[in-house]
Amino acid sequence: MAGSQRRDSPAGLVREVHLAAGGALHKLSGWWIPFLHTVLASAAFLGALVVGWKLHYYKIVKNEHFGYPDEWFPSVSATIGDRYPGRSVFQVLIALTCPPRLLLHVFWYVLTARAAPMRAKALFWIGFLRTWTCGGWVYVTSGDDHDVHDVMMISYMLLTLPYMLLLIQISDKALFAHSARRLALNRRRRKWVCMLFFGAIPPMIYFFINHKVHKIAGAYTTYAFFEWALILFDVMFDSLAMVEFSALDLSVQPAKTDEQRD
Repeated sequence: MAGSQRRDSPAGLVREVHLAAGGALHKLSGWWIPFLHTVLASAAFLGALVVGWKLHYYKIVKNEHFGYPDEWFPSVSATIGDRYPGRSVFQVLIALTCPPRLLLHVFWYVLTARAAPMRAKALFWIGFLRTWTCGGWVYVTSGDDHDVHDVMMISYMLLTLPYMLLLIQISDKALFAHSARRLALNRRRRKWVCMLFFGAIPPMIYFFINHKVHKIAGAYTTYAFFEWALILFDVMFDSLAMVEFSALDLSVQPAKTDEQRD
């Protein structure tokens, strides 16, 4: 490009362009959107787990029927919502996760709307509602209001089914792609993660019933492992977008002058 100088970062992900007239001032690879979402979401849950384990271990593994040593691993709800400062660590980091999460929905629509307009719109709105219900069970803890917390969490899980299925269907129709083979391979990865996610739900329900109804010692710890597995598979599913989004560049550029528009 005439009259421009370009400086690339070592990773080739952030590019600055100093222009004499027109063109992009800054470019950022779309890869950063799912990457930041993955890092921040993982840090939120792991940070709360580490803080709770260090400061309140015996309290967060205890439930209404049993405590340590019968129960020795905390549930997700107890980890992220029951105790300060673990709850605050989680809520701050999960709030930082929201911008890249919303950008995921926006740019999935941008990438797929031309090939599958109706499904792209459905994916966007389901993803938005899913994000809203996530906020419901994150910021309304089981200790605050058990019913609201449970309704929001169940709604989130129900919305996850169409979200994952729609994304599996249209992810290989992305407008930009480095390789059709990579898109097809990533689509197969999504199918496996989706199956793992929903495959973990029946045993999780089984052990929850054993805990809640039959009052079996240790059942809640086993339930907690499946609950944490759902978190892992959920974050993993969205992290796969790094493949498709690496073919997308986001740029900041000056608006055209009236003369340029004419």
